[in-house]
Amino acid sequence: MSSNRKPKSDPNEPLVYQIRIEGHLSGQWTDWFEGLTITLTDNGETLLTGPVVDQAALYGLLRKIRDLGLPLRSVTHLDPGPATTPEPDPDND
Repeated sequence: MSSNRKPKSDPNEPLVYQIRIEGHLSGQWTDWFEGLTITLTDNGETLLTGPVVDQAALYGLLRKIRDLGLPLRSVTHLDPGPATTPEPDPDND
């Protein structure tokens, strides 16, 4: 029996996530969101992109966003690859 599924990634490797929130964060928040790249979009949103070691760390990031009072738009798991770039939001084209 063959399987067409892609092999699972190494469980010891952090997963890469992109978190989209409404509003722009200034550069002062870079240390608070350690290890994530902060990208400001033209439509007034902020993308936080980078490795997250586990589910507990992901929930910690989401709690920080909640504490800032910024509305969460989406959380996306990105496939690892040589160049992980933020994907455009189809709702904002």
